[in-house]
This record gives sequence, C-alpha cells and structure tokens, in this order.
Amino acid sequence: MALPLMPKATAVWLVENTKLSFEQIADFCGMHSLEVQAIADGEVAVGIVGLDPVVNGQLSREEIDRCEGDENAHLRLASSPELARQKAKGARYTPVSKRQDKPDAIAWLLKHHPALSDAQLCKLIGTTKDTIAKVRDKSHWNASNIKPRNPVTLGLCTEADLEKAAIIARPRGSSHPVPQPLEGYDHSHE
Repeated sequence: MALPLMPKATAVWLVENTKLSFEQIADFCGMHSLEVQAIADGEVAVGIVGLDPVVNGQLSREEIDRCEGDENAHLRLASSPELARQKAKGARYTPVSKRQDKPDAIAWLLKHHPALSDAQLCKLIGTTKDTIAKVRDKSHWNASNIKPRNPVTLGLCTEADLEKAAIIARPRGSSHPVPQPLEGYDHSHE
C-alpha cells in the first residue's frame, strides 16, 4: 500500500485535526496504533509540525468525513492527478524550517533571473517586496550569511513555476539584445 508523504507529520495533523481512530491513522500512515496514541499523548513527534494531507492533495475532506463516520473504514490515498495538482487559494504556508532559506532563494533569483519582477519573485517564493529590496541592496539583517541557492532545490517553488515565470519575464527584460551575426564576416571558421 502506498503511504502518504511525510507519514509522521501527516499523522500529527490527523491526530490534531480529525476524529479518526488511532487505528485508522496508523493504517493510513503505515505506523503502529500505539505510536499514533503516543503522538496524541505528546510523547512522540514533539516539535514535528503537522502536514495537512488535504492541502497537499493526498486526501480529500470527503474521504476524512467518510472515515470519521465509520470506524471500520480505511482512508484511501488520493491517486487522482487532478486532486494532487490542486492549489490552495490564498497565502501559501512555508514551513518554519524553510523560512530562513527565502533570502538565499531571492539572491539566487536576482543573480540568475534578473528579468523577474518583484511581484513575480513574491509569488514564486512567497515573500514580500520589502525583503526582496533588502536582499538586493544588501541591507537584510542577515546579509553577511546569505548564499544564493536555487529555490527549486530548497523546495520553495517548482521547476515548472520557475520556468513559466522566466518565460513571462523574458519579453520585459529583453534589454540585452540577441546577438546577430556580423555582416560580411565569414562564420565558417568558428
């Protein structure tokens, strides 16, 4: 049986936010029911931030409601690609562990994709224009420790979103003309 991504964090969220039994959560997350009970008692997974399986497309709210109503029912992992690609409306949540990576990602984008507008950077990384300005002019409170790192490898955006933003920005940032071959110059020797 396929397990959800980050099963322990998913179990933490299900314990805190649903009325599912320990057995149902344990079965879905590939854990023992005693471990789920220990999570509920605060003995295990202390400090682990819960991961909402509905937001990340692993479960539907209807599936949780169905299993809350029937203690013998088993949660089924969503396999529908449409559900997995759904995006939540509104502000995007960035886990605490990744928030300190945002200035590094901003620095990388400013260096490798200077044509991106501040609004595009805000949407891509989930940051503010003020933070972008401070990273750009090196007045950020942690400027001495900022190392440009790819936001895709940091998990702050997807490669597809970055490519799309870069393509949209290209016409705006075309201050660098495309080099044209010189007339009368013989390029066959290159």
